[in-house]
Amino acid sequence: MAYDRMGELENALPFYKQHLTICNETEDPVGQGTGCYWLGCVHENLDLLCKALNFYRLSIKRFDETRRLLQSEDAWKISFRDTNQFAYTALWRALLKKLEVDEALFAAEQGRAQALTDILKVQFGVDEEPSSAVTTMETISALMKYLPLQTVFIALEGNTISFWLLRRGSGINFRQKEIKNGSAASLIETTLKQICAGTVVQCENRTLDKLCRHLVGGREVLSETFQSLLLSDNNPLQPLFDVLISPIADLLEGDDVIFVPDGPFCLAPLSALSDSARIRTVPSLTALKLIASAPDNFYSNSEALLVGDPWLQEVTDENGEPIAEQLPCAIKEVEMIGELLQTAPLTGVNATKSEVLKRMKSAALVHIAAHGDPKFGEIALTPNPERTSQVPEKEDFMLSMSDIRAVGLRARLVVLSSCHSGQGEVNSEDVVGIARAFLCAGARSVLVSLWAIDDEATLLFMKSFYRHFADRKSASLALHHAMKSLRESEKYSAIKYWAPFVLIGDDVTLEFRHQKLRKNETESKI
Repeated sequence: MAYDRMGELENALPFYKQHLTICNETEDPVGQGTGCYWLGCVHENLDLLCKALNFYRLSIKRFDETRRLLQSEDAWKISFRDTNQFAYTALWRALLKKLEVDEALFAAEQGRAQALTDILKVQFGVDEEPSSAVTTMETISALMKYLPLQTVFIALEGNTISFWLLRRGSGINFRQKEIKNGSAASLIETTLKQICAGTVVQCENRTLDKLCRHLVGGREVLSETFQSLLLSDNNPLQPLFDVLISPIADLLEGDDVIFVPDGPFCLAPLSALSDSARIRTVPSLTALKLIASAPDNFYSNSEALLVGDPWLQEVTDENGEPIAEQLPCAIKEVEMIGELLQTAPLTGVNATKSEVLKRMKSAALVHIAAHGDPKFGEIALTPNPERTSQVPEKEDFMLSMSDIRAVGLRARLVVLSSCHSGQGEVNSEDVVGIARAFLCAGARSVLVSLWAIDDEATLLFMKSFYRHFADRKSASLALHHAMKSLRESEKYSAIKYWAPFVLIGDDVTLEFRHQKLRKNETESKI
């Protein structure tokens, strides 16, 4: 490695080979994978791309063999896959150098959301492994059958963004864009600060912090600084538009687009980058295929679970003070939705963790308006009354990612109206947070917020969203109308109010109970 760093590649080569030989003799598959990667890098830098590609593919093969040994350990798979992300990146980068654009897309896709894909295969009873006899184009063609009209796949390496635009019947278009004056992470962070989103981008893995006094962020009115700050004449989303939309703007058609983002762009307010197009995201093409191809009877067609303002006064700090205030606007929110859908919401002392998990299993729609953990978006509910300790422990009231994954959902749509519900750790799995947990549990689509917004703005947004969604419009179209209603309002036209909402997964529609009643009444009269 020292020779390599000095640029003496010919001197580095025999030592890398010796490393691989030792790993072969000791049957160390991870060492073999790493050794093959290093040899691939040396040959790539020597412009011997065919040899480099062979070594990169061997590297990935060894890593995948090891990864399969982790079986159902999701957290281990995420960590292992993220640690060895470099092999997939190197493979698609070298393929692009050989102008093998389709093969590069296939390699980049294989490296996305593998742990999520494994869980979804179990959820939907899919057990087939890709056959070596199936070509790349056959695989991509199979994926495209389940994609909407156009899908934009993004891969990021350094400051270079690679775009693959997939459109049914038109093949694949490829573009690249260089980020100037900073990195992707700094671009996202600067944009969010300029629109007063009050969040930063975190792309590195970190251990879960202990439950602290201010674990749960409120949904109360934002600070005076946020309220008094006015937008400048220049749109702060323009730099993000310039790197993510402008390079492919001439290729986009229609008003429905799916993005498969990468790296820090997973936390970008993509839905806000177009006034006319409906933009949603998915962690990977394969994940969308698995969700979209699931049997229709897998998902529930009835019942809505509406949870608002769980009772948290028993959850106290070391001084005996409640760690979070109650959320009266959250009750108004779920009562408004409940009246529209003719469903009684679960609120206050009744919104216990055990009761929410029980009802969640059969609900077609899940809507939760509550406090959210600022790191992963995990949700605070009313502590379980059957707990062993007088003072609730974290597991008594926090709806964690592991709790959700263990439920087994049949929900077509999950709406998380809480702070930071779109947050999490960014890695090769997209964003590892509460939204991913709901997808893992079987949800077909999840609507989240990337940052906290004013309670009154949230109420108006949800009112518009559900008015359109209850009228049998798709979730993406309802989201588009709701964002537009805030954008065109006098009080909430600022980007910080209407831009944070992101729809992840498939586009869905629901026929609610009161619609069925009206339909049956009409048919009986006929």
